[in-house]
Amino acid sequence: MNTRRPRILIIYTGGTIGMIENPATKALEPFNFDHLIDNVPKIKMLDYDIDNVQFDPPIDSSDMNPRHWQDIARTIEENYDTFDGFVVLHGTDTLAYTASALSFMLENLHKPVIITGSQLPIGEVRTDGEENLITALQIAASTEPDGEPTVQEVAILFENYLWRGNRSTKMSADNFNAFKSNNYPALAKIGLGIHFNRDALSRPASKLPLIVHYGLDTGVMPLDLYPGISEGTFRHMLTTPGIKGIVLKTFGAGNAPTYPWFQEAIRDAVNSGLVILNVTQCVNGGVHAKRYKSGNALTNAGVISGHDITSEAAITKLMYLFGLGLTPHEVAHHLSTSIRGEVSI
Repeated sequence: MNTRRPRILIIYTGGTIGMIENPATKALEPFNFDHLIDNVPKIKMLDYDIDNVQFDPPIDSSDMNPRHWQDIARTIEENYDTFDGFVVLHGTDTLAYTASALSFMLENLHKPVIITGSQLPIGEVRTDGEENLITALQIAASTEPDGEPTVQEVAILFENYLWRGNRSTKMSADNFNAFKSNNYPALAKIGLGIHFNRDALSRPASKLPLIVHYGLDTGVMPLDLYPGISEGTFRHMLTTPGIKGIVLKTFGAGNAPTYPWFQEAIRDAVNSGLVILNVTQCVNGGVHAKRYKSGNALTNAGVISGHDITSEAAITKLMYLFGLGLTPHEVAHHLSTSIRGEVSI
């Protein structure tokens, strides 16, 4: 029987969870995670070997960008063989983007990468940060009877649920259950215990070495449709310099205006080599391109159905695919497949 203590690495990037109130100024400031045990003494009860890496300076999640995703991925790669699991502490605002990006960047991941944060600082009396951190550590350390990690993917832990990272969206600015995966079931529910939904967990067919893809192309953008959008505005957006891919956020089941100028603008953009992915503005459900005439017209013009992918996963998937140096045709092909369980095809 293996009695070795689990080895977990905490990667603190910034965010509310790592804040503590300065007693003199009353302002929230990042605390030194070398003193983590002093701030969360219950961690001693876990009997894990825990180490930490801190971003210096900590990053407000609104400032998070692909360079920071690369830093997180590099930290995981450099410590992959040393630790059993990884807990990433992150601000909530862009956490779903980071989770989605890391899921694509970390190919052949066979260890848990659990991303969490909090709505209240960890130093507050009634903080959710302490519980989220401890639960994330427990999930990162969880193993199956055969010794394999229970979670072998990038996941988001918040309050009562563990979600697949590239299926999740921040749904609330003030509820403790801030994240939800509307089109994929929870990987685990947290109550008196941690109850894993093993049918929903990722299980790669073969155990290949970890490959980290650092190339991310930021020549992508979302384009939200709205009633009254003008031809000039729409064409201007489609011809934004340096843009290779667009996440077209459409109405309902993937619908868009049927004006002749709109369809012509879409065809012109696709013919010029622009990759356009159709993603619904709705938080539940997905694109059903052939259900209505307007959605079918987009498909006929060369727009790719995003099915039930989230906006966060759509943007980061485009960054990842173009970052591989693929042609527009190759990118379009991969958008129609599930790479890391991010979409139901």
